Amino acid sequence: MIRKLRIKFVCVIMAIIMLMLGIILGVVIHFTAQSMQNQSISMMRSIASSPFQKGNLGKDADRVRLPFFTVQISRHGQLLGTGGGYFDLSDQDYILDIANAALSSKSEIGKLDDYNLRFLKNKTPMGYTIVFSDTATEATTLRNMILSCLLIFFSASIPFLGISILLSRWVIRPVEQAWDQQRQFVADASHELKTPLSVIMANAELLGNDDTPETDRKTFSKNILSVTYQMRSLVENMLEMARVDNGTLKMKFKVLDFSQLVHDAVLSFQLLYEEKGMGLTVKLQDGIRLSGSAQHLYQVMDVLLDNAMKYSSPNGTVNVSLEQTGRSCVLSVSSPGDPIAKEDLKNIFKRFYRADKARVMDGSYGLGLSIAQSVVEAHKGKIWAESKDGYNTFLVQLPLAHP
Repeated sequence: MIRKLRIKFVCVIMAIIMLMLGIILGVVIHFTAQSMQNQSISMMRSIASSPFQKGNLGKDADRVRLPFFTVQISRHGQLLGTGGGYFDLSDQDYILDIANAALSSKSEIGKLDDYNLRFLKNKTPMGYTIVFSDTATEATTLRNMILSCLLIFFSASIPFLGISILLSRWVIRPVEQAWDQQRQFVADASHELKTPLSVIMANAELLGNDDTPETDRKTFSKNILSVTYQMRSLVENMLEMARVDNGTLKMKFKVLDFSQLVHDAVLSFQLLYEEKGMGLTVKLQDGIRLSGSAQHLYQVMDVLLDNAMKYSSPNGTVNVSLEQTGRSCVLSVSSPGDPIAKEDLKNIFKRFYRADKARVMDGSYGLGLSIAQSVVEAHKGKIWAESKDGYNTFLVQLPLAHP
């Protein structure tokens, strides 16, 4: 599909470029031909006004000079004289033929295509003065220009084709990435759902067996219920990611006390940490206010504190800090534990990614950090992870509210 889309993009771009180039070259040819014709007629008018003063043409260096000659015809159609040194005017029959052809035309200015001449008639007291100008030079010049434009047109198509191919790769890359993410998302979601569904089916079969003791039935029921809760959590996270991808994740922004929000989030996890024998230290700068969605920022805190609790060393202490740095604030959640590899630090915010592949059924599906990243980016902030000195730290930088 991506290949077909890229081919269509190249075809459309090439069609637009060739059409525009053709129009531009056509306009250039048209106006050049029009300019040559206007200059020729201007020269002929100048000659017709002073047929016996050919030297007038040399006064203006910018004035066009084309091969021409003049013919004087009486009212009775007799040849009175000719002038102009560009042509052989000895054949009077030929002169009379083209003069009569010009006189038979109702237009003051016209062309004699059979003779490659343009004429201009000027009525005088004695008859007519007809100025003839050669059009063969114009036609040759125009023909050469058309050939040059065609050469430019076809020569330009090769580099334009190369540029279009490179441009198509650059433009289609986000679509290709989105398509790959979608396929990966479906594959990962199918994989994540396959295991709990297998557990549910196995327990349901054992539960339906008449020989199963009553005590085991309760265990199987609890297993089904537990896995069902995990599947519901996964589906809810997947729906959250789908809303992010579709741009339908609604966030109501308002100025809020971020210091208080972080304090409340930490307070809600205090009991859970104590039950696991873990410590939780908090160092918050008061009065930090920013514009955002309280619900979704609280969700970010839940993800970070939940991850710290799951992946921290046993009986470790998690440190939470919040401080202002310039026009932004930095939230830090740091926990002791096994160091995160550099490659994992790059991929840890990807969907369904787990640094520890062994932890599959611990309620974590690798979507929390991806959702947190989407929320933070929607708030014009950034989130990243660091691992050093035996501590894994997740940091969130958010812009402060305007005064």
